[in-house]
Amino acid sequence: MKSVAAAAALLIAPWLMAEPASPDVQARFLAGQTVTGSSLEPLCGEAAWQQHAREFTKAWQDVDKRQLAKIADWMPRVAPYAYEDSATLFYLFSGPDFLYSHAYFPNAATTVMCGIEPVGSLPDVAALTPEQRAGSLQNLRKSISDSLDFSFFRTKAMKEDLQNTALNGTTPVLYLFLAHAGCRITTAEKVWVDGTGEIQTQQSPQAKTPGVKIAYVAPNGRNQTVYYFSSDLSNEGIRTSPGFIAFCNKQGVGNGFAKAASYLMHMAEFSKARDFLLTHTKTMIQDDSGIPYRFFKDAGWNVVTAGHYLPPIDLFKERYQADLHEAFKEQPVIELPFSAGYRWRPNESALLIARMPQDHEVPKAVRAPVPDAPPAPAPAPVPPAPTVPKAVPVEG
Repeated sequence: MKSVAAAAALLIAPWLMAEPASPDVQARFLAGQTVTGSSLEPLCGEAAWQQHAREFTKAWQDVDKRQLAKIADWMPRVAPYAYEDSATLFYLFSGPDFLYSHAYFPNAATTVMCGIEPVGSLPDVAALTPEQRAGSLQNLRKSISDSLDFSFFRTKAMKEDLQNTALNGTTPVLYLFLAHAGCRITTAEKVWVDGTGEIQTQQSPQAKTPGVKIAYVAPNGRNQTVYYFSSDLSNEGIRTSPGFIAFCNKQGVGNGFAKAASYLMHMAEFSKARDFLLTHTKTMIQDDSGIPYRFFKDAGWNVVTAGHYLPPIDLFKERYQADLHEAFKEQPVIELPFSAGYRWRPNESALLIARMPQDHEVPKAVRAPVPDAPPAPAPAPVPPAPTVPKAVPVEG
């Protein structure tokens, strides 16, 4: 019997007996990039992955030309102080949108993201059956299609997509966006944050806010880190589960980013998240769905306008800002050659570049230890989608 078992063992493909591929190899596989010489290379021969790679190659080319290359040219000219800054980036109400946070702030040493979408599991594509892999890759394309087509996610649809797959949660999306951005993942781990804002590697009654911590080497050669946490950022959510905001407080003062944020920070119920950004960011780059314009002006911030401010889409028509409309009329407006936010059609988007006044009193930085890296309740429906590009089989 032993000889039969030994012979059978020899028939098992070596890559199925090996340790799981590294997070970086997993990320490149998910992004449709070749992984020559890795344990996942044989899986690239599957028809489902080859289709995945073809469709993503075309989709990446489109989003690079239409969006990312233009952002990379625009940001250093319009906001070099933010583009070049290595300070922590706070991207609340983000979902797994690392693709755009990195495009605007590629030098941030730490990026802190948060959404209501689940964290999910660390990907291990070799542990799936061929059928599971095929379904997961197709679902992955579906879950990020809005980000590639319109530059934002549809919260409800994405949450459902990220749950109905063997590769679940936001982590696989973060992986593939990191890979496409040219980042090389060094470590990835599930984490939890306790009520005092301290990171824990095990879930407990004290540490119940889940997250993922991914360390990577950016194209600029620097070691950087991105955190994604799943947490309710309403005032009530922060009161009952204060860990995420406590963690953010420990990062000190950084920069902020917001787009397609469902106008949540226009509401009194989200004043704590809004106040955090107003007291912990030097520069805030956002569309009109972020912090209302009046809060910046009342606090003496310098605000530069870019693009074209149009009334919000019908779903959010009550969030029209007359004072912001006047600001666009009264001051020179910078061109915006790419799309941002719910007004995704050409020449319909607007961004604000808000800078905290130099004499503004801000809290001193209290840094949490980072030993291995240097220094939403309502979903957001959007207008009907246009015809889906062939590069993505479903609804960037």
